[in-house]
Amino acid sequence: MKFQLFFVLILSSVLFANLSSAQESARIVSIELENELPLFSKVYDDKRDPFKDAQAAITLAQQTNRNVLIEIGGNWCTWCHKMDAFLEKHPKIYQALHNNYVLLKVSVSDSNENEAFMKSLPPVQGYPHMYVSTSTGQMLLSKDTAELLDNLEYSETYWLSFLAKWQVKNNKENVHDTNKSS
Repeated sequence: MKFQLFFVLILSSVLFANLSSAQESARIVSIELENELPLFSKVYDDKRDPFKDAQAAITLAQQTNRNVLIEIGGNWCTWCHKMDAFLEKHPKIYQALHNNYVLLKVSVSDSNENEAFMKSLPPVQGYPHMYVSTSTGQMLLSKDTAELLDNLEYSETYWLSFLAKWQVKNNKENVHDTNKSS
C-alpha cells in the first residue's frame, strides 16, 4: 500500500512537472508575442520595402547580438503557412528562432516579385527559402527549407540543429566554412 501511494505521488509530480514545463513554454511565447515582434518578422507583405526592412533587421540584430534569418515566401505559399503553423506549435523552436535571430520575412508574389532585392541574394531553390546573414550583412547560408523536412513534415530535430549551427556564437566557424567552399 505504501508503494502504491509513493508511486501515485511520483506520477503526480512528473505529470505536474510536465504540465508546468508546457505552461512555462506557452508563457514564454505569449510574452514574446505581447512584446510584439516587428511587423517584418510576422507577415509577408508585398507592399513593404524589403531594403528598409532589411536595414531595420540588421540594426536590431546588431543591438541584440543576433544573426538575421531572411525568409522568402508569400501569402500564396502553402509551405510557408505550414512552416508558420509548425513554429507556433513548437514553442522551443519558436523561442530558439527569436532568441538567436531577427526574422525578416520578404514577400515574393505575382503583384510584387521584389526583383531588385532578390537579385542581391543567391538564387532561390523553392518557397519558403531562407538565408542567414550576420548583423553586418555578411551572407552565411542559403537554405532550402525542404532540408528541414522528415517524411514531408517539418522536423523538430532538424530545426533545432539548424538554428543552433547558424547562431552568432558560431559565426567565425561558419564564415570560415563559407569562405572555404567558395
